Amino acid sequence: MQQTLAIIKPDAVQGGKAGAILAHLEAVGFVARAAKMARLTRVEAETFYAVHRERPFYVSLVEFMTSGPCIVLVLERDDAVVYLREVIGATDPVEAVEGTVRKLYAESKERNAIHASDSPETAVREIAYFFSEAELTRLWA
Repeated sequence: MQQTLAIIKPDAVQGGKAGAILAHLEAVGFVARAAKMARLTRVEAETFYAVHRERPFYVSLVEFMTSGPCIVLVLERDDAVVYLREVIGATDPVEAVEGTVRKLYAESKERNAIHASDSPETAVREIAYFFSEAELTRLWA
């Protein structure tokens, strides 16, 4: 089993789509091992998305991710990282395959409903960014 991080972004939470997205993820075999609602501060969003700092969309991404609450999830299943990326679809919902989370629930390339870790190494780092080892262990002990 492998774990990965997902964030149901502010657009999906504000639009009342979080439950449908979580149900979609569970229906395709993911198990939620940890979840919390959070409202990212500017510093948290800047740090979390620092890898994109030099990209033209960085400032608007930080603004968007701090615009309202989001739901942070640790999801688990075989090949969780790769499979979640397939299930959520392309960043731009116009380019996303039918039936993917972004095709179903995203508003635009910028307001794309969900974040997913892009590699196993990134998943480990991103999970640790939002959840302490004690939080993760205590839940399933």
